[in-house]
Amino acid sequence: MIQIYVASLAATALPTVPPTATAMEAAYLLREPDVPALVVIDDTETVVGMVTEADIVALVAEESTHLPVSSFMSSPVVTVTPETSVHVAADTMQKTGVKHLPVVGDGVYRGLLSVEDIAPYVSRHRLDIEWKGDTFSAPEGTTLQPAD
Repeated sequence: MIQIYVASLAATALPTVPPTATAMEAAYLLREPDVPALVVIDDTETVVGMVTEADIVALVAEESTHLPVSSFMSSPVVTVTPETSVHVAADTMQKTGVKHLPVVGDGVYRGLLSVEDIAPYVSRHRLDIEWKGDTFSAPEGTTLQPAD
Protein backbone atom coordinates (compact mmCIF):
# COMPACT_ATOMS: atom_id res chain seq x y z
CA MET A 1 0.00 0.00 0.00
CA ILE A 2 1.27 3.49 -0.82
CA GLN A 3 1.50 5.72 2.22
CA ILE A 4 0.43 9.36 1.81
CA TYR A 5 1.19 11.84 4.57
CA VAL A 6 -0.80 14.78 5.90
CA ALA A 7 1.97 17.24 4.97
CA SER A 8 1.18 16.78 1.28
CA LEU A 9 -2.56 17.47 1.66
CA ALA A 10 -3.12 20.06 4.40
CA ALA A 11 -4.16 23.55 3.34
CA THR A 12 -1.58 25.97 4.68
CA ALA A 13 -2.76 29.43 3.61
CA LEU A 14 -6.01 29.45 5.57
CA PRO A 15 -6.68 32.32 7.97
CA THR A 16 -6.42 31.87 11.72
CA VAL A 17 -7.92 33.95 14.52
CA PRO A 18 -6.85 34.84 18.05
CA PRO A 19 -9.11 33.87 20.98
CA THR A 20 -10.09 37.55 21.27
CA ALA A 21 -11.55 37.76 17.74
CA THR A 22 -15.27 38.42 17.69
CA ALA A 23 -17.90 36.10 16.30
CA MET A 24 -18.55 38.68 13.57
CA GLU A 25 -14.86 38.62 12.55
CA ALA A 26 -14.91 34.82 12.46
CA ALA A 27 -18.15 34.79 10.45
CA TYR A 28 -16.65 37.19 7.93
CA LEU A 29 -13.66 34.89 7.37
CA LEU A 30 -15.86 31.77 7.17
CA ARG A 31 -17.88 33.33 4.33
CA GLU A 32 -15.03 32.58 1.95
CA PRO A 33 -15.66 29.33 0.02
CA ASP A 34 -12.09 28.11 0.58
CA VAL A 35 -12.24 28.55 4.37
CA PRO A 36 -13.95 25.48 5.88
CA ALA A 37 -13.01 26.26 9.50
CA LEU A 38 -10.86 28.62 11.55
CA VAL A 39 -8.03 27.53 13.78
CA VAL A 40 -7.75 29.64 16.94
CA ILE A 41 -4.13 30.39 17.83
CA ASP A 42 -2.90 32.18 20.95
CA ASP A 43 0.05 34.58 21.33
CA THR A 44 2.51 31.67 21.61
CA GLU A 45 1.35 30.24 18.25
CA THR A 46 -0.34 27.34 20.05
CA VAL A 47 -3.56 25.89 18.64
CA VAL A 48 -6.16 26.46 21.35
CA GLY A 49 -9.46 26.01 19.53
CA MET A 50 -11.49 25.59 16.35
CA VAL A 51 -14.46 27.56 15.01
CA THR A 52 -16.75 26.18 12.29
CA GLU A 53 -19.75 27.46 10.39
CA ALA A 54 -21.97 25.41 12.71
CA ASP A 55 -20.60 27.34 15.70
CA ILE A 56 -21.52 30.64 14.05
CA VAL A 57 -25.01 29.44 13.11
CA ALA A 58 -25.64 28.43 16.73
CA LEU A 59 -24.55 31.87 17.91
CA VAL A 60 -26.76 33.69 15.44
CA ALA A 61 -29.70 31.58 16.57
CA GLU A 62 -28.96 32.68 20.14
CA GLU A 63 -28.34 36.30 19.05
CA SER A 64 -24.91 36.29 20.70
CA THR A 65 -22.69 37.52 17.87
CA HIS A 66 -20.83 39.95 20.13
CA LEU A 67 -19.04 37.18 22.03
CA PRO A 68 -15.31 36.55 21.58
CA VAL A 69 -14.26 33.37 19.78
CA SER A 70 -12.77 31.99 23.00
CA SER A 71 -16.27 31.70 24.48
CA PHE A 72 -17.62 29.32 21.83
CA MET A 73 -14.65 27.65 20.12
CA SER A 74 -14.18 23.89 20.35
CA SER A 75 -11.38 23.09 22.75
CA PRO A 76 -9.22 21.12 23.39
CA VAL A 77 -8.35 20.51 19.76
CA VAL A 78 -7.40 17.17 18.24
CA THR A 79 -4.38 17.72 15.98
CA VAL A 80 -2.11 15.69 13.70
CA THR A 81 1.51 16.16 12.65
CA PRO A 82 2.75 16.60 9.08
CA GLU A 83 4.15 13.06 9.31
CA THR A 84 0.77 11.51 10.16
CA SER A 85 -0.48 9.17 7.44
CA VAL A 86 -3.75 9.96 5.72
CA HIS A 87 -5.24 6.70 7.02
CA VAL A 88 -4.37 7.57 10.62
CA ALA A 89 -5.85 11.06 10.10
CA ALA A 90 -9.04 9.48 8.73
CA ASP A 91 -9.27 7.15 11.73
CA THR A 92 -8.73 10.13 14.05
CA MET A 93 -11.53 12.09 12.35
CA GLN A 94 -13.87 9.12 12.58
CA LYS A 95 -13.13 8.37 16.24
CA THR A 96 -13.39 12.00 17.39
CA GLY A 97 -16.28 13.03 15.13
CA VAL A 98 -14.49 16.03 13.59
CA LYS A 99 -14.22 17.10 9.95
CA HIS A 100 -11.10 19.25 10.31
CA LEU A 101 -7.73 18.58 11.92
CA PRO A 102 -5.12 21.29 12.46
CA VAL A 103 -1.66 20.12 11.43
CA VAL A 104 0.93 21.00 14.10
CA GLY A 105 4.65 20.42 13.65
CA ASP A 106 7.24 21.33 16.29
CA GLY A 107 4.46 22.99 18.30
CA VAL A 108 3.58 25.38 15.45
CA TYR A 109 0.38 25.43 13.36
CA ARG A 110 1.23 24.29 9.81
CA GLY A 111 -2.14 23.92 8.08
CA LEU A 112 -5.64 22.48 8.17
CA LEU A 113 -6.66 19.04 6.95
CA SER A 114 -10.31 18.48 6.05
CA VAL A 115 -12.32 15.38 5.34
CA GLU A 116 -12.61 16.62 1.74
CA ASP A 117 -8.80 16.67 1.47
CA ILE A 118 -8.41 13.02 2.42
CA ALA A 119 -11.55 11.56 0.81
CA PRO A 120 -9.85 10.74 -2.52
CA TYR A 121 -7.14 8.79 -0.71
CA VAL A 122 -9.20 6.73 1.70
CA SER A 123 -11.50 4.01 0.50
CA ARG A 124 -14.62 3.32 2.47
CA HIS A 125 -13.56 -0.30 2.60
CA ARG A 126 -9.85 0.48 2.97
CA LEU A 127 -8.80 -1.34 -0.18
CA ASP A 128 -5.10 -2.05 -0.35
CA ILE A 129 -3.74 -1.70 -3.88
CA GLU A 130 -0.61 -3.60 -4.69
CA TRP A 131 1.62 -1.80 -7.18
CA LYS A 132 2.95 -4.07 -9.92
CA GLY A 133 5.04 -1.60 -11.89
CA ASP A 134 2.27 0.15 -13.84
CA THR A 135 2.42 3.90 -14.20
CA PHE A 136 1.16 5.69 -11.12
CA SER A 137 0.72 9.43 -10.68
CA ALA A 138 -0.07 11.40 -7.55
CA PRO A 139 -0.94 15.05 -6.93
CA GLU A 140 2.08 17.37 -7.08
CA GLY A 141 3.75 17.61 -3.69
CA THR A 142 2.46 14.23 -2.50
CA THR A 143 5.02 12.27 -0.52
CA LEU A 144 4.82 8.59 -1.36
CA GLN A 145 6.47 6.08 0.93
CA PRO A 146 6.18 2.31 1.02
CA ALA A 147 3.99 1.11 3.87
CA ASP A 148 5.66 -0.72 6.71
